[in-house]
Amino acid sequence: MSIISDSLKRIKPSPTIAVTQKTRELKAAGKDVIGLGAGEPDFDTPDNIKEAAIKAIKDGDTKYTAVDGTPALKKAILEKFERENNLKYSTEQITVGTGGKQVLYNTFMATLNKGDEVIIPAPFWVSYPDMVLLAGGKPKTVKCSEDDGFKLTPKKLKKAITKKTKWLILNSPSNPTGSSYTKDEIENLSKVLIKNKKVHILSDDIYEHITYDNFNFFTIAQVSKLKDRTLTMNGVSKSYAMTGWRIGYAAGPKEIIKAIGKIQSQSTSNPSSVSQAAAVEALNGTQDFIKERSDAFKERRDFIVNSLNNIKGISCLKPNGAFYVFPSCKKLLGKKTKLKTDTDFVEKLLEKANVAVVQGSAFGLDGYFRISYATSMNKLKTAMARIKSFCENLS
Repeated sequence: MSIISDSLKRIKPSPTIAVTQKTRELKAAGKDVIGLGAGEPDFDTPDNIKEAAIKAIKDGDTKYTAVDGTPALKKAILEKFERENNLKYSTEQITVGTGGKQVLYNTFMATLNKGDEVIIPAPFWVSYPDMVLLAGGKPKTVKCSEDDGFKLTPKKLKKAITKKTKWLILNSPSNPTGSSYTKDEIENLSKVLIKNKKVHILSDDIYEHITYDNFNFFTIAQVSKLKDRTLTMNGVSKSYAMTGWRIGYAAGPKEIIKAIGKIQSQSTSNPSSVSQAAAVEALNGTQDFIKERSDAFKERRDFIVNSLNNIKGISCLKPNGAFYVFPSCKKLLGKKTKLKTDTDFVEKLLEKANVAVVQGSAFGLDGYFRISYATSMNKLKTAMARIKSFCENLS
C-alpha cells in the first residue's frame, strides 16, 4: 500500500514553478541564465504598503484574525469593487485567502463533486486542471485558436456545456497569453451562460490593472443576470508587486463564500495579519504607480513582440494585458531542426542559449511557448539576441 494518496497521483508538479526552480539552480551553479519563466513583477512593493506592514507589526497586529479576512480588509475590498467595477456586495459575500491560488483551490474543494465538469479555455493557467482533479472534478479543456486571439467563442462554449458542467473559468487578462476579453466578447459569452442557469462562472481577474492600448477592463459579474452565480477572484500580487505577501480575495454568492470559509477554517485558517494590513493600504492608498508600471510593461511588450516577429520561424500576437507573450514555434519543429515538440524547443533553448521559458503544452496548447517580460529591458534585449541566434542556428 502506497503512503501517497490516489488523488495526488492524478496531478503533476507545476511546470512554471519547475522552470523557475531550474533557473535558480543553474544560476547557483554559475550559469548565466536569463529566466523568463516566472509570473512575477520585477518591481518592488511600494513604500506606503511596506510602511503599513511595519506599522501593523509595531502596533501588535500580529495575532489570529477572522478566518476569511479582517473587517478592515473586507471593507477595502467592497469599496474597490464598487469604485472600480461598479459592483456592490455585502461583507458576507467577501472572502480573503492566502493568495488567489488558495481562493481558487478552496472554491473547487468546496463545490465540486466527483464527475462535475469545469470548462477551462486553453491556453490556461497551469494550476486550473490539477486543482479540479484534486477536488474530484473533471477538467474539460476547450482549445482556443490563435485566430480567435486565444479566446473562447460563444460557439465553442455552447458546445462544451453538458448536464455535468458546474463551472466555467474565465481569465482576463490571460496567463499565459495576455489576451483580454472586451465588453462585447464577454456579453456575447453571457448570452450562452444566461440560458444555461446551472453553470457558475469563476472569473480570475488577477491581472485587471495591467492592460495596454486604452483597453477598458470589464468583468463578467458586471452582467447583472450573471452576478448571482459568478465568483470574482482578484488579489494584490500582480498589480501591487506583492507576490510574496500572499493575499487574494473573491466576491460572490453567500453560499459559496461561506463554504470557502469552512474549507479554510480546517486548513490554513487566516492569511497573515500583517499582509492583510498591507493589503488594506494597497487597495485604499495611492494607485498612481500602477499606470507608471503598466507603461513600463507596455514598452517591454512592444520590444518583445517586435523582436520575436523578426525571428525566422517565430510569430507572436500582440496582447493587450498581463506581462506575457505566447509566441508560436511551430515552424521550427520538424525533421529539419530535429525538434519534435515545444518541450524539445524550450529544453534546447535553455541548454544552448541559457534562456528559460515555458512550453505551451504546459498551458494546454502545443507548438507555443510563454515568455514573461516582467524583468529589466537590458535582460530582455540580451534574451532576445540569444533566442534569435539560437533559432537561426537550428538545423
